[in-house]
Amino acid sequence: MDPQTLTMDPAQVETAITERTKAILPVHLHGQPADLDPLLDIAQRHELVLIEDAAQAHGAEYKGRPVGAIGHMGCFSFYPGKNLGAYGEAGIVVTNDEDHARRIRMLRDWGQERKYHHVHKGFNYRMEGIQGAVLRVKLRHLDAWTEARRRHAEHYNARLADSGISIPIEAPYARHVYHVYGVRLPDRDAVQQALQARGIQTGIHYPIPVHLQPAYRDHGFGPGDLPVTEQAATELLSLPMFPELESRQVEAVCDALRQEVRGVG
Repeated sequence: MDPQTLTMDPAQVETAITERTKAILPVHLHGQPADLDPLLDIAQRHELVLIEDAAQAHGAEYKGRPVGAIGHMGCFSFYPGKNLGAYGEAGIVVTNDEDHARRIRMLRDWGQERKYHHVHKGFNYRMEGIQGAVLRVKLRHLDAWTEARRRHAEHYNARLADSGISIPIEAPYARHVYHVYGVRLPDRDAVQQALQARGIQTGIHYPIPVHLQPAYRDHGFGPGDLPVTEQAATELLSLPMFPELESRQVEAVCDALRQEVRGVG
C-alpha cells in the first residue's frame, strides 16, 4: 500500500498480476479513497474487473465522484459501527452492469435463478427488511454526520500539527470521510495502554495484515513480503471518531496523547 494514503499503491499492482488474476480490489481504507484512475487503466488493459471495497467510505469522493460507483462494482458495509450503520448485519453491492447485478442477486439467495432452481453455489445473504428500514431513515443524516467527522478530523489535525505525531492525510484527489482517524506511533502499544489508564479509549485497525493471517497462509506470503503494510500494522492507533464527538473531547484526547508520546519517548 501507499505509505501516505494507506490505500493500494497503483505502481505495485501490475507486477502482481498473473494469468490467474480475475479482479483488482482496492480498499478505501479508513474512508480515504484509493487512487482509482490508474487502477481502472490497469484493469482495462488486463481485462480485469475492478471491485471497490467502500465498506468504510460512505460519502467519500474521488475527484468529485462518489466512491463505490466508479469501478465495475462497489461494496458497502452497513455494520452498526460504520459511517452508515444498520441495526445489525447488513451490506450492499452496487453496479451498473446488468450481468454482475443478476449474478449477485442469485449468489445472495442460495444461487437461485428462481425458487428451487439453483444456478450457482450461493449463500444466504439476503438483508432483512428491518435493516433496510433503519438505513432509509439514517441515510437522511449521512451528509451531516460526514461533515461532523471531517470537522473533527480538522480539529485533530490542528491540535496535533506540531506534535511530531504522524497524522492522516487527505489525498489531493479525495474527499476523506474519516471512518477511522488513525495516527502512527512507533510505540503504539505503550501509548495505547497509557491512554487507557487515563480513561481514553482507542482502537487498533488492524494488528495482523491479511497476508499474515493463518486463513491465507496457502498463498505463500510471509513476514517481510509487504513491508509497508506490516509496519503500518504495528504503528496505527485509531483515536475516538464519531459525529457526536465534542470539541473539548478532541482537545482532551490530543493533550493526553501529546503528553504520553513525550513520556514514552
